[in-house]
Amino acid sequence: LWRLGYCARLLKTNHFRTAASNTSFPAVWMLLAQHSGRIPGPFVVVKKNTFFTMPETVEDKANPELYLPHPGVRGMTLLNREAFKRTVVVPALKVKKEIVHSVLKSLKQSVLQRPGLKRVVEDPEDEDSRFVILDPHKIPEFSLGESEQQLLKQLSVHPEVSKYHLELTYENFKSEEILRAVLPEGQEVTSGFSRVGHIAHLNLRDHQLPYRHLIGQVIMDKNPGITCVVNKTNIIDSTYRNFEMEVLAGESNLVTKVKENNIAYELDFSKVYWNPRLSTEHGRIVELLKAGDVLFDVFAGIGPFAIPAARRKCRVFANDLNPESYTWLLHNCKLNKVDTKVKAFNMDGRDFLRGPVREELSKELPLLKEEQKTAFHIVMNLPALAVEFLDVFRHLLVGEPCSPAGLPTVHCYSFSKHSDPARDIQERAEASLGTSLAGRCSTFLVRNVAPNKEMLCLSFQIPADVLFKRPCPDEAKPASKRLCTSQDSSEEKLLS
Repeated sequence: LWRLGYCARLLKTNHFRTAASNTSFPAVWMLLAQHSGRIPGPFVVVKKNTFFTMPETVEDKANPELYLPHPGVRGMTLLNREAFKRTVVVPALKVKKEIVHSVLKSLKQSVLQRPGLKRVVEDPEDEDSRFVILDPHKIPEFSLGESEQQLLKQLSVHPEVSKYHLELTYENFKSEEILRAVLPEGQEVTSGFSRVGHIAHLNLRDHQLPYRHLIGQVIMDKNPGITCVVNKTNIIDSTYRNFEMEVLAGESNLVTKVKENNIAYELDFSKVYWNPRLSTEHGRIVELLKAGDVLFDVFAGIGPFAIPAARRKCRVFANDLNPESYTWLLHNCKLNKVDTKVKAFNMDGRDFLRGPVREELSKELPLLKEEQKTAFHIVMNLPALAVEFLDVFRHLLVGEPCSPAGLPTVHCYSFSKHSDPARDIQERAEASLGTSLAGRCSTFLVRNVAPNKEMLCLSFQIPADVLFKRPCPDEAKPASKRLCTSQDSSEEKLLS
């Protein structure tokens, strides 16, 4: 019994891949004879003739490469679709055309399931019959199991399995299969991409660059609606958050339209930053906002935080240093009919915080009453640098602190390669703010950017002792002017 089990495992290991229901008992005994020599010789000879005499063709052993392109395409750099043609031999049943549907239903576990390939084809020699193509991985020996034969018997179908020559073309292969057949064996194949409207954006590795134009064409062929494929050629610029790119295939039109969370945006992908992988995060932050809240978007881009916030009836102040992003921000505000609800700025982030943000908070916070539910949110989505801007909040305002409920909430994004990324971003934020955030912040993992590199969002209310600088006791000022900017205070001291 032990040897029987051992040989059954050998049967699987040697890739004969006979389905469990079809595993022949004599075949197992034949392997037992091969490895132990304890089975009578005549039995072995008889079974050996039936088991091993089939020619070594792709259909016999359920070859895993059965559906791969012609091996001659290896190393191709200029796409030649005709070179991918290949003919394989697959099992098929000949049945009368009027019972094809019944046969398909009865043998649904055994018929060919591969997308793009027909399961039923005409018989060129008999117009009243059809060939039902079977899955060669399920019928590796061109012989149906007992259960399938019984089902066919009920339909009065002869269970004999025929060999059908199936022609595969470029159109029948998936993009990953094509690229795996073309690139050198063992090298990583990239078939994934970011889609931005009609543009497919790739990040190819060095070993893939000689094949980049072929890869671009394959991606375009296999993805309806993609009419342009680009590859990033340098890292994202920290100032304007865009990057250089090369058009690999298709048209060179990089002005595109996208839809995110039911909101339409238009942009020039070569000049502004847009990442479709951030749609969930955009939606998460916007869901925190209520009508009447105020949003300050320090690095607004083309408006994926600002515009949906304005549609929720929030007051929005949106800024971006990139002139192109600012232009498209204005355009998208008009496109979504929120241009009267969004005040847009084209400034450096520090200047925006020290200018419009400080001015608005100075005006709003003294008037905030305990029962009012207006919340102030500051979004800082510049993961490469945003933490370095947090020092701006140190004594940004002068005056008596407002109620804790009115303190602005900051959502600051950052990258981390630390083994404990949440602790890393919190400690860096604390260093910029000059205070501890222990028990006063939360960290949300946005996405994995690269191996050992995470993007996170740190959310916290700015502590009152950080945000406010109390005025000197001898400064007697009316209550309406109790809150002023630290810059104004400094100017007054200089004048005095």
